[in-house]
Amino acid sequence: MKTPILLIGLLALVLFKNNSYADSPLTSTPFAEAYKTEAIVVKAANSEGVLTKELMGYLAEKNNPIAIKMAIINQLGWDFSGTSKSTDYLDYLKSIGRCKSQNDLLKKGQKDDLLCMAYIKAMDNYFEVDAAIKFAEAAVKKNPKSYTFHIILALIKAQKAMGTDWCQVYQLAHAVHTNTMLNRDMNDDAIKIIFDYMDLYKEECK
Repeated sequence: MKTPILLIGLLALVLFKNNSYADSPLTSTPFAEAYKTEAIVVKAANSEGVLTKELMGYLAEKNNPIAIKMAIINQLGWDFSGTSKSTDYLDYLKSIGRCKSQNDLLKKGQKDDLLCMAYIKAMDNYFEVDAAIKFAEAAVKKNPKSYTFHIILALIKAQKAMGTDWCQVYQLAHAVHTNTMLNRDMNDDAIKIIFDYMDLYKEECK
């Protein structure tokens, strides 16, 4: 009788782990909804998860609002089996002369390119976000006053913290939310969507 009980326990653990990631900072904060009237976000919604050349062109245009760029990536979503959008975007950036390699982008990339790559990488494979964190940290160093930059970094770091410390999941996002020194370059509805989920972790800090 011990073997079936052990198997049931292991199965429950696996299901819990899978559900905790399916219901997590990167997968449960659909803030693109707050930008659903933006034509480019509508195109992302209709692209069936494909990062098209038109969408990449919008992401790479430095004068486009960073919050809408993040909404595009958020709208494209994630997949349990992973995607390769970050490879596609890197190839696009190389094709327009923005970088020579991923390492070159990390070292010398423009702030928006770095944050886009960070968020795309995180959504590509939300089980492994170390590389995404590096890109997001590099991006924040180049734009330290942006709320959008900080909250995307916090969401990615919170995703990693899901495996170890659910109180930290809350604290990472809350620290951004309460930082009055940041430029609120994300609309209020998007912020509300993010924190409707992230604030659920506050009780883990008791």
